[in-house]
Formats: sequence, C-alpha cells, structure tokens
Amino acid sequence: MLDVLIRGGTVIDGTGAPGRRADVGVRDGVIVAIDEPGSVTESATTTVDAPDLVVAPGFVDLHTHYDAQLLWDPSASPSPLHGVTTVLGGNCGFTLAPAAPSDVGYLARLMSRVEGIPLAALEAGVSWDWRSFGEYLDRLDGGGVAVNAGFLAGHSTLRRVVMGADAVGEAASDAQIAAMEELLDDCLAAGALGLSTSQAPTHNDGDGSPVPSRAATRDELMRLAACLAEHDGTQLELIIAGCINGFTAEDVDLMASMALAAGRPLNWNVLPVITGGNHDHQLDASTQAAERGATVVALTLPQGTRIRLSFLSGFVLDGLPGWRETFALDVPERLAALTDPHVRRRLAEGARSPDAGLLRNLARWDRFEVCETFSDENRGLDGRTIGEIARERDAEPFDVLCDVVVADGLRTGLSPTMPPESDETWIERARVWTDNRTIVGGSDAGAHLDMMCGASYTTFLIGEAVRDRQLLPLETAVRELTDAPARLYGLTGRGRIAPGYHADVVVFDPTRVRPGRERTRADLPGDASRIVADAEGIEHVFVNGTEIVRAGTFTGATPGVVLRSGRDTATVAPTR
Repeated sequence: MLDVLIRGGTVIDGTGAPGRRADVGVRDGVIVAIDEPGSVTESATTTVDAPDLVVAPGFVDLHTHYDAQLLWDPSASPSPLHGVTTVLGGNCGFTLAPAAPSDVGYLARLMSRVEGIPLAALEAGVSWDWRSFGEYLDRLDGGGVAVNAGFLAGHSTLRRVVMGADAVGEAASDAQIAAMEELLDDCLAAGALGLSTSQAPTHNDGDGSPVPSRAATRDELMRLAACLAEHDGTQLELIIAGCINGFTAEDVDLMASMALAAGRPLNWNVLPVITGGNHDHQLDASTQAAERGATVVALTLPQGTRIRLSFLSGFVLDGLPGWRETFALDVPERLAALTDPHVRRRLAEGARSPDAGLLRNLARWDRFEVCETFSDENRGLDGRTIGEIARERDAEPFDVLCDVVVADGLRTGLSPTMPPESDETWIERARVWTDNRTIVGGSDAGAHLDMMCGASYTTFLIGEAVRDRQLLPLETAVRELTDAPARLYGLTGRGRIAPGYHADVVVFDPTRVRPGRERTRADLPGDASRIVADAEGIEHVFVNGTEIVRAGTFTGATPGVVLRSGRDTATVAPTR
C-alpha cells in the first residue's frame, strides 16, 4: 500500500525535461512510482487529485538564517508556504554553535544586529543548551523540524570561541588559527555542511564593530578552507567586500584560491542584475576561477531589490561612511544624536561622499517611501514619500526623514523607491538565472525580519517571471529552484521527482501561484514582530512523504531531516 498517491498532475521533474501527465506514488518517504495517469492502481493512505496542478520537487533554498527560528518554529515559516522543503542555514559566518556560556551574549547580539533578528526573540526563544556544533544539531533533531535543514559552520562564531573578545579586530596567531582548524574539524565531523565567512563592510556586530571574520588574514581564510578537503559533502560560502562595489583582482584570486584549497565549490551572495549594471564583471570571477580548475558560483534573486530599512537595526545604513558610530549608540543616545543638526549634517555628507560607493544611491532621501509608522505624530504618513512630506513641511528631506524616525522611536519602516524596471532589465535577469555561473537563491529567509520577507522569491519566479512575464519555460524555472541548488550542494536523493528520490514534493496551481502581500506579524518569542508574506496557489507540500502544508496552512507535521555532511550530502567536483 502506498502512503501517498498524487494522481493526474503535470509532473515537472526538476531536470528541465518537458512536463508530462503522470501519477506519482510514495512509500516510506520515497518516490516509488511515476507512470501514466491511471496506471498506478495501488491503494494509498492519502490521495491527491491534481489534474489541473503541477507536481514538482520541493524547492531548495541555499541561503537562509533559520538557525534560531527553527528552535521555536519547527515549520520554518513562511518558506514552506512558498514550496520550500529544504533550507540551508549557518550562512555569512554566523551560527549559534559552537558556543561556550561566555559567548552566548555576544553571539545573540551579533545575530540580532547583522541579521535583523529581534534580540528579545533570541533571548526568549533560544535555550543555548548546547556547547558543540553536534549538540546543536542534536537539539534540532530532538525537537523535530518540518523541513530538511542543514547548516554551515560560521567563521565569526569559530573565531569568537577561540579568541574571545580579541576575535574582533585582531589578527589571529598561528596557534589560534590551529585551534580554529581543530574546532572546524569537529563541526564538520559532526555534520556541518561546510564553512561560511564574511568580509562585507556592512556586517557589524552588536557593538557596531566589524564582525570577527572581517579581521581574518588571507592565511587564516586559506587554512580554514583547506579543512573542508578532509570532509566529504562540504561547501564554502563567502560574503566578500566586492559583492557590493565590484570585485577587485584580489577578491577574484581569493575566491578561486579558497575553492582550490578546499577542493569544493564556493558560492557568494548576492548578485543584483540591472541594465547597465556590473553583473557581467562579477560573473567573470567564476570564469577566471574555472580557468584555474575551481568553481565559484553567484546566488541571484529573481526580483529586483526592495527592502525595508530601519534606523533601529541600522543594517545597510551603517555601511555608509561615518554612520557606523551613530548606529553603535544605544537607542536613547541615537535618538538624541539624530535630533542634533550637526550630526544630521555629518551623516548627510557621509552618505553623499564618493567613499559610499553603490550605497551612495541611498542618499536620495526624497525617494524613500514610508512603509509603516508607529506613533500618533506620524499617523497618515504610511505609503507616502519623504519628498512629498518635505514639500508639505517646507523642509529638507533628510531633516524630515530624521524627524519621522525619531517620532517613531526609530521603528519606522522605510523603503527606497525605485523607478519601474525596464523590459530589458527583466530579459537580462532571465539570462543570468540560467547562466551556469549562478544559482537562483539568496533569500536570507529567517533574517532581516524588519526589512523584508525573502522567502517569497520562489513563488515570485514561478508567478510573475514565468506566468506573467513569460521570461522562461516553467520547466527551466523549476530546475533552477530544485535540481540546480541540490546538485551544487551535493544533496543526495533530493531535487528531482524520480524513483528512489526522497518524496519532497510541491503541488501548485500554475494559474494562481504568487506571493502574498508583506505585512507585520507579532508572532515571535518575546512579543517581537517580523515581516511575513503568505503565498497563493501552493496547494500541497510534502517533506519525506509527509504533508506539511495543505491549502496554504501548516499541518503541524515535522518529518524533516537535519542534514549532515557526508551522510546526506556527497562531495561535488570542483568544476560545474
């Protein structure tokens, strides 16, 4: 007897092959039959009639920050509502393990600052009842998860455990690097999927200082990368300074050299694509790496960048020249500083300086849209631009911006408004999505909770990009969300609808699928809030043969697997 029978749907198997009508049978969490409609006659405990629906592999999201959320929310919401069945965390060098008791406070504040997870939620929702990476994975296993979830070991966390407070801003000694190598080996042996690290100038810790990994020398990075060569099924993830302003020759050499030392692919996040942008220059890093026998892959999102910024978290904004010091202040001191005309002038000048690079585009304060306000003084401003408000008040836009955020106690949601994107930009994006130097992904789901809901990129790709804009075939889009990321990470038996593969399956209505509207929801521990978006058209989501989503609602089942390197992943050859 089958556990699940999905009858008569259009099966798009993830390989890019044309869709075909078929029945799909599942037993013991594994796909056991794919045949012509009506040919699978064995009875089933659960039957789904899908004549007008698409049956596809569950989507694989390689870049999330669900490390903390899974501890209080095993569903990893809202990602499965958008068809995601596998999430990879531990990115950007930030993980909750390993952790000594003396590190817990620092790591919580770091995760809160750089990944936009409310500190109140981390303090109320994370038990920190582990020391090693393996104990952290066991903790997730013991609690049960709805999705398949794997985690990289974070460089900043390793550095903090080994070096303590000296991890910030100090070069590591040879003995300290050796201790980090030993600690990383322990993490990888316990099942960490690889190493993540960051050199990004926007990544600052809870004190406003550069995160620990930013102090690493090239020698430290190379030695840690080389540890991966001794462990099967591992990966490298890097956020490098040039991700924002364009790669230098040194950046390109470092990425290729780390990938070669590890004997593993390296991926970086995230590649924006606009007409006239520098994406081809960035992708050339992959070409140069391939010429040396290495694999370097960019993660890229299907939609244009639209985020909510906040003077409370300061993320991204604190990357502007001269702004970091102000955002390092406690909230009362920051409020006082933002009412000071001299501080305002200094901040405005820093934002317009050539040193701001691409972030200089943020200094168009009149184009900021007020997304959400929280005070009586700001009532009626939601949905309006700072420019409109400034003209009404006969004041400078930056002064008006500061007035608004101060009145809200810094909580105001702000979004830089962008001009409508041209057809040429969308065509260029579609070209990049299918370039073998890229993977569609980079959602940051589970992070930046006051800025965005990155989980919706999958339903956006299938809805707007495929159905509405007809930028690429549905079969190609499904491959980019399933088999392509699964193969990059060497996920065994996942990413395809095929006999013998794990039954991670999404069933959706191609005429209706799309992301819902983003909104604030106060459902985090510690009475904290986040921005979420549900989905339309995702009818059923199965993980390892068990339904976790039905008609846009979680079933409460937790059949997911905590993925471990070597057991659930295979080593990927260093060229693609």
